[in-house]
Amino acid sequence: MTARANAAPVIIKRKKIISGGGHHGGAWKVAYADFVTAMMAFFMLMWLLNATTEKQRKGIADYFSPTAPINRISGGGNEMFGGDSILKEQFLANNGVGGLPTSLSGGPQPSNEVEGSHSEQMQLAEVQDFLIGGGGESFLNDSLKKHVVTRLTDEGLVIELFDTEDVQLFVDDSDKPYRILVDLVRLVADASQLIKNDIAIEGHVRTVHLVRRERATWALSLDRADKVRELLETHGLNSKRLARVTGHADRKHITNDPRDPRNNRISVILLREN
Repeated sequence: MTARANAAPVIIKRKKIISGGGHHGGAWKVAYADFVTAMMAFFMLMWLLNATTEKQRKGIADYFSPTAPINRISGGGNEMFGGDSILKEQFLANNGVGGLPTSLSGGPQPSNEVEGSHSEQMQLAEVQDFLIGGGGESFLNDSLKKHVVTRLTDEGLVIELFDTEDVQLFVDDSDKPYRILVDLVRLVADASQLIKNDIAIEGHVRTVHLVRRERATWALSLDRADKVRELLETHGLNSKRLARVTGHADRKHITNDPRDPRNNRISVILLREN
C-alpha cells in the first residue's frame, strides 16, 4: 500500500491535430487569387476604354449582354477589332423601323444596288484613310495635315483645304497658289485615283469688311476653284470626271467668325454615284 501511494501519477495528454496547415487554413490563397484576377480584369477594362471607339465599346457590351438574343450593334467597325455594324441595312434591319431601303415604287431596293452602295461607302472611307490616316499612317505630314478636313456626307466624301492663321494657300486676293497648296492637291489627286467617282470643286472665301477694288469675292472664289481643277488635271486626274466647278464667294462660312481665315477654303467632293 505504501509503495503504491508513493508512485508518480500517470498524465495522459491528448493533442488536437488541425489539417490544412496553420491556424487559418488555406483560405487566404483563394482570396489572393480572386484579387489578382480582379486586378487583371480591371487593367484590361482600362486598356479597352482607351483603345476602342464608342461604337466598338457598345459592340463589346452587347456581346456580353445575356438579355439580348440579337445584338443591336456588332463589335467594331473597320478599325482595330474589325467587323461591321448590323445596323447597316444590308446586314440586318433596324429594330422596329428597318427593312432595306425602298425604291420610288415602294418596294425593296434590289440587292445589287445595296451591295453597290456599301462598296462605294467602303471605297470613300478608304480614300479618307489614305489622306488622314484613319486606318494607319497618313500620307500627309504634320504641316499639311492641319490644312485638311474630310467628312462623309450624303453627297460624297468632302475634302476641305483651308487657310490657317499663319499659312495661306493662295496669295492675297489672287488665284496664285502657294507651294503648300500644290502639294496638297497632288495628294488629293493621288487619293482620288483609288475610285472612279465624279468630282466637284467648290471655292469659298472669307468675308472682308473693306471695299476692295482688286477682285470681287464671287470671281475670286470661282477662279481659285478653277485653279485647283487645273492642278488636279496636271497631277493626272481625268477631266471627264469633273462634274462641276463653282464659286460660293463668302456665302457659306464654316466658323462663327466670317473673317476667320479658315473660311478661305477649297472643297473637293468625291461624289456618290447615286
